[in-house]
Amino acid sequence: MPDNIPFEIQTEIMKRLPVKSLLRFRSVSKSCKSLIDSSDFIKHYIGQQQQHLLVRCYDCVAHFEKQSMSIVDDDSLPTQTASVTLPSLVEYPNLIGTSHGLFCFYGPSSRRAVIFNPCIRTTLAFAVPRVTNDHLYQTVIGFGVCRHTADPKIVKITLTKKSDRHINSPWQVEVFTVSTSTWRSAYSTNLPRNSISIYMNQVVVDGCLYWLAIDGCSYLIVSFDLTSEEFREVNLPDSLAQFRGSLALSLYKLRESLAVIKDGVEANKRVYHVWMMHDDSFIKLYTINSSHSPDVSILRVCGFRKTGQPLIELSEAHPGSTSILAAYDPYSKSITYIRNDGNYSSYTVHSYMETLLLL
Repeated sequence: MPDNIPFEIQTEIMKRLPVKSLLRFRSVSKSCKSLIDSSDFIKHYIGQQQQHLLVRCYDCVAHFEKQSMSIVDDDSLPTQTASVTLPSLVEYPNLIGTSHGLFCFYGPSSRRAVIFNPCIRTTLAFAVPRVTNDHLYQTVIGFGVCRHTADPKIVKITLTKKSDRHINSPWQVEVFTVSTSTWRSAYSTNLPRNSISIYMNQVVVDGCLYWLAIDGCSYLIVSFDLTSEEFREVNLPDSLAQFRGSLALSLYKLRESLAVIKDGVEANKRVYHVWMMHDDSFIKLYTINSSHSPDVSILRVCGFRKTGQPLIELSEAHPGSTSILAAYDPYSKSITYIRNDGNYSSYTVHSYMETLLLL
């Protein structure tokens, strides 16, 4: 940049450049590299605030994962795409969660976790000790980035399986931080009730981890603040909390809020009721269904676009039909196809923003 531009202004301009441009700038001069590599610059990097969608596709017949794709989530969807090679440091990558542009995978056989930045293709692997999944105990692993320190954290929770009522041990919680590369006890000793069990899928919203949980015959949500490391229980409205014998709820991030989706069947077709959390209460937004299109069946909800539109996996009711990834407009009920990988494919979609973390 021209020398007559103050250094502070140059820094602010560079914080808004795409990651690819910054990686090129690192080779221009030592001063540029020093600035971009600094912890303060990485922590406060803004970028273009462009959301991307990481799309994974699994062939359910041949039992292998196809090439993952990153799609720019803007008005051009789905034209701007790029192939993404997931880290091979663990067996079939089991995604724990995403946060601040980072992905965390876990390999149950190797008991290793891998944190992955798809923008700069950097990985960090480490062992996860004392993982227990037997008839007495289960281990749930969570991942998120502390919004105040930009330090990635792994949360490991060991709890009693509720089928063994004669055992009522308190939760055991350990936290791994990338900055120290060590495991330790959580700051807070305020743990959820021993009777609560949590499910594996997680969502990170506004600096907190959220899990769907169950206590007796009622669903609820358990949150974990990534800064204070305190747990909290969030009650669901009665229409969502009632347990019906099988898991009918799932959690997602909708814009910057937590969303709960309840699936059901109406007129022999699956429907999905979308609720959003606001100030610890929940409001119903709309219902996703394909009643207007008798030849289309919605198999499941995969996530949400930056606009708030749901991403769905659907099939067409005719011979040789395929599984299709699409965006659904809940108001016009129009469907925009995104990806079609042929018969017997299953999709997962994860949104992320560009970041320099792990640089």
